[in-house]
Amino acid sequence: MFMSEIKTSGKKLKTAVLVSGGGTNLQALIDYQFAHSGETGAAGAETCPYEIVCVIADTKKAYALERAAKANIPTEICSPYAVMGEEKAKAADRDTKRLAVSNAMLAACKKYGAEAIVEAGCLTVLAGDIIKEYENKIINLHPALLPKFGGVGMWGHHVHEAVIAAGEKESGCTVHIADGGCDTGRILLQKKVPVLPGDTPDSLYERIAPEEHKAIVEGLCMLAKEINLL
Repeated sequence: MFMSEIKTSGKKLKTAVLVSGGGTNLQALIDYQFAHSGETGAAGAETCPYEIVCVIADTKKAYALERAAKANIPTEICSPYAVMGEEKAKAADRDTKRLAVSNAMLAACKKYGAEAIVEAGCLTVLAGDIIKEYENKIINLHPALLPKFGGVGMWGHHVHEAVIAAGEKESGCTVHIADGGCDTGRILLQKKVPVLPGDTPDSLYERIAPEEHKAIVEGLCMLAKEINLL
């Protein structure tokens, strides 16, 4: 899909973005939205089919929250400590915390009227009612070519280390529908890059990152089209 081919009727898909870290993929979504907004008068005005209505983090340390604030996008923190309290969070197992965070994220999405969700580097694997209420309306970005190198523990540099160790000749990123599993769900699109001799996790990441920024925007535009908002 080429971004110049995207046309809209003016109706925007109200979207919540879930984050955990630096937020470079969130920034790609923000930049595309602003660059293609009628308010800016930029070329391609009125072509962005989505509007980010909130950014939700599962940790208060996520720099993505600052990116959202600079763009005047409302933010919410749904860390285990924030939603359960310190004592309960410390005593809880992973599944209990996962469900509590997911339920809090669902409440935040409803608060801002989100119609779809993008997991942009969010490390919480969603569970419970949020999966049912946003069925087929949640996309996730993964830094590898699924179904390879997905699942528990496969995030960030761990993925790139595994790709290099396996002797793969190519890697990339995947945008897929999130279904409550860990890196499972229907694949919407993939971007590929070569794995070069002498690559380190850092150098491989540097090659993949620009493709991630393209993929997450294309993926959200595809989702908007699929749910008939274009």
